[in-house]
Amino acid sequence: MKKIFILTAEPSGDKLAAKVISKFKIGNPHVNYLSLGGENLKKIGIESILKIEDVTYLGFTKVILNIFKIKKNINYTVKRIVEFNPDILFSVDSPDFTLRVCEIIKKKNPKIKTVHFVAPQVWIWRQGRVKKMKKFIDHILVLFKFEKKYFENEGINCEFVGHPLLEKEQKNKVDIHQLIEKNKAIISVFPGSRLSEVRTLMPILIDFIKLMNKKYNDFIYTFHTTVSQKDTVKKFLLDSGLSNFEIISDDKIKKFLLKKSIFAIAKSGTVSLEICLEKIPSIIIYKINFINYLILKLLVKVKYANILNIASNKMIIPELLQSNCNAENIYKNVNFFIENPNEIKKQLKNIELTLDTFMTKNLPSDEVSNYLKKLISF
Repeated sequence: MKKIFILTAEPSGDKLAAKVISKFKIGNPHVNYLSLGGENLKKIGIESILKIEDVTYLGFTKVILNIFKIKKNINYTVKRIVEFNPDILFSVDSPDFTLRVCEIIKKKNPKIKTVHFVAPQVWIWRQGRVKKMKKFIDHILVLFKFEKKYFENEGINCEFVGHPLLEKEQKNKVDIHQLIEKNKAIISVFPGSRLSEVRTLMPILIDFIKLMNKKYNDFIYTFHTTVSQKDTVKKFLLDSGLSNFEIISDDKIKKFLLKKSIFAIAKSGTVSLEICLEKIPSIIIYKINFINYLILKLLVKVKYANILNIASNKMIIPELLQSNCNAENIYKNVNFFIENPNEIKKQLKNIELTLDTFMTKNLPSDEVSNYLKKLISF
């Protein structure tokens, strides 16, 4: 029986991996799986060796403070992969963790094929990593066409597969009458999937809603969260005194509510692509501690944080980062779009043009799944 170990280290990677592997499982019943994954891989029946929230830490200072725990988790993950002895080690995103594991595995067992999906963002910083990666990564699958040149120049097997989160899924009927009050317009809010992000952004978002409530009484704010962060988000909101909110962790309901939203406010990251695909106008927010920010400023080579802005080389989606990430600025931006429908049309048109450059001939998850099928058949 063939074996695949799926290596992720945060919820977005877990979601991407589950989308691919659910496709791969069709027509490949005789493959055994083990993972370091989260709730999405669990839903398709794949066991995880660790809790995903115990693996990755956000920011340089968090990494430094938890360096021994991270090293321990890397060593334990390597041990379990070696014991499992997979034909393919399929790593997804989170390069600071997953690529370190891949490097050690390749030294311990060169026969294991290493396939990394979602390339590290060498076009943003640390371009020198590519030379090192070619020693232990056999195949790299990139989300965006412009990334290919960085890896092909070093002779790494590289394939542009597109982004699975940009796939349109079959619509499911969802009853939201019990969730959303009649005549309330929905604004979707994404406070992040990591505890540190939620703790930083929730107080700002609560203050933003309080400002909005002074002017509008016909909005309800749906907070899209993971199962692991649901209780934390709930506590912030219950303590806030607000009443016009809902907290959603079910993926089907989240997707349906996003489709019904008039606007979205999201932590910078993968979720922005999901919002754009649903043609929902949005802004991006993000905030990390000052030391991490200074380090990033020294290292980062691009002007923007959001991938659509980077790909188009212009500010399509407003970014409120660091000191600009505050309740007043969020309020001003959201209010501006609500009062200027033509600006919403302009943003959505620019999004559509940029997304066209991200698309592949086949569905991205099919591209990745087919690539894995070819590799495991040898």
